[in-house]
Amino acid sequence: MLDPTPEAASRTGRAPTVEPDGGATLLEWAARMRQDQPAWRDGTGNVHVFRHADVQQVLSDPATFSSDTVGRLSGGKRQAPRGTLLLLDPPLHGKMRRLVSKAFTPNLIAGLEPWITELTGELLDAVTGDSFDLVDALANPLPVTVIARMLGVPTEDRDLFQGWADQLLSTDPDDPESVRSMEETAVTITAYLQRFIEDRRKVPQGDDLLGTLVSAELDGERLEDEDIASFATLLLLAGHITTSVLVGNALICLDADPELLAKVRADRSLIPAVIEETLRLRPPFTRIERVTTTATTVAGMEVAPNTLVHLWLLSANRDERVFEDPDAFRPDRANSRQAAFGHGIHYCIGAPLARLEGRIALNALLDRYTSVRVDPSVRLSWHGTNVFGARHLPLCVERA
Repeated sequence: MLDPTPEAASRTGRAPTVEPDGGATLLEWAARMRQDQPAWRDGTGNVHVFRHADVQQVLSDPATFSSDTVGRLSGGKRQAPRGTLLLLDPPLHGKMRRLVSKAFTPNLIAGLEPWITELTGELLDAVTGDSFDLVDALANPLPVTVIARMLGVPTEDRDLFQGWADQLLSTDPDDPESVRSMEETAVTITAYLQRFIEDRRKVPQGDDLLGTLVSAELDGERLEDEDIASFATLLLLAGHITTSVLVGNALICLDADPELLAKVRADRSLIPAVIEETLRLRPPFTRIERVTTTATTVAGMEVAPNTLVHLWLLSANRDERVFEDPDAFRPDRANSRQAAFGHGIHYCIGAPLARLEGRIALNALLDRYTSVRVDPSVRLSWHGTNVFGARHLPLCVERA
């Protein structure tokens, strides 16, 4: 196991990963960093930020801390497609977000609830026996199918979507072969989407996201095919993993507290608070990145222009300066200023959909099974550095 001290991190120059111990070492390391080195420069010169207030400060200042990591770190040689919202700065970000936000209005998301509830039931209908993998049976196919429907591509292609998402999530940025595989996967996804984009150009329609984006104009110009495919890929990856990990993490948290699980089973109005506390304690993404546009100071550290800054959401959400007893799962806590979905102009556009899917999934599991437990005999495998959740979650259940 990694020595989770600031000194050890300084020697290795790298942060611990979620594997192999489910993040225990990473969490201990982050806690030490919050106390002793709230800003830390790793072996590559990147800066890491750990405290809640500092993370919020960076996310609130897009002028100083740019989301355009691709363009700025390549010296302008590469530019992210306009559909990659996560990598856009104002004013382009605001214009693009306004376009795609038409598909994420509260009324439209709420209108999906009956269909998502029906889909959840169908997925659980396919489960047989008294044990199954939550991720394979529900947590993965549910959001992937929802995303396919929103985009306007065949929902029966969800296995393709799932495979692509798995490949993208397994990318190791330090491994050239892994990066090459990721780029090939991106090309494959674009080629798949291209035929649907071409169909929408031939026969305009606005009842799905691809149709909306094909007909939309940005500064008087239509979006390029690459822009549209880029947004669809982002939705596939971020939208899928957020819900998938959220559902699994909620079950992990409730499984550790049988008394609380019984309380939630008896009073389903507690589920939204369970979801918020799950997002705080076990956010789907451990960190996000920004790059400095000018010389600045972060958590007392002077940072040069064009420095990559890692914002540790996982650490900010357990900051004892903000959250009392931060390592405890307490859905009744008054302070819910968790940062799992970011902050500021880049606050996750799909957050209401993820919350809805999570609520429906938890309700369905509690309705269908009188007992739901994480199989204690199975050693869980975990996603890598950037995703905080189990790749598979074997459950033991008893039917109602």
